[in-house]
Amino acid sequence: MTTHYIDLTLAPDPEVSPPHLLGALYERLHMAMVQHRIESVGVSFPQYSLAPRTLGHRLRLHGQAAVLERLMAENWLKGARDHVRAGTIAHVPAVATHRTVQRRQFKTNVERLRRRRMRRKGESAEQAAQAIPASVERRPNLPYVWIRSRSSGQPFCLFIGMGPLQSEPVPGTYNSYGLSGTTTIPWF
Repeated sequence: MTTHYIDLTLAPDPEVSPPHLLGALYERLHMAMVQHRIESVGVSFPQYSLAPRTLGHRLRLHGQAAVLERLMAENWLKGARDHVRAGTIAHVPAVATHRTVQRRQFKTNVERLRRRRMRRKGESAEQAAQAIPASVERRPNLPYVWIRSRSSGQPFCLFIGMGPLQSEPVPGTYNSYGLSGTTTIPWF
């Protein structure tokens, strides 16, 4: 059960945009969670908004106080301390509601999907175009963070979706990005 949280707030920087800083911070967090095999820390973005589409300037970590203390004692923020202000670990407000914060994946590029199908199935461009019509392409309207895959080295957009507000928490684990489609975080 998540009882505590800590806010990491981006410091203004005239040379680096907030989305770029958030991506770098989130990559560092992901690496630390993978390295230390942490599945009990969830993340949220308190300034999350669909209009305008943004994750905001704050990353909130949720978990047990001891786990958050151990994570923050690690050196994963090295090199980012000039750009990030870490708050103190605090109790979650008793009146908080709960929700899931999850990764959302979209089929965003029809041409890429067709090329992939041609490689995998040995089809011609015409066959792939018939199998994958232009209507499958979706233009996501969710906020995202731009990060680099540790396995392939390729940059990608990690789209973030929010589940509905719930009155009761749902316990469980989070992935190495601190996200889950079933386990909730306190939302306040």
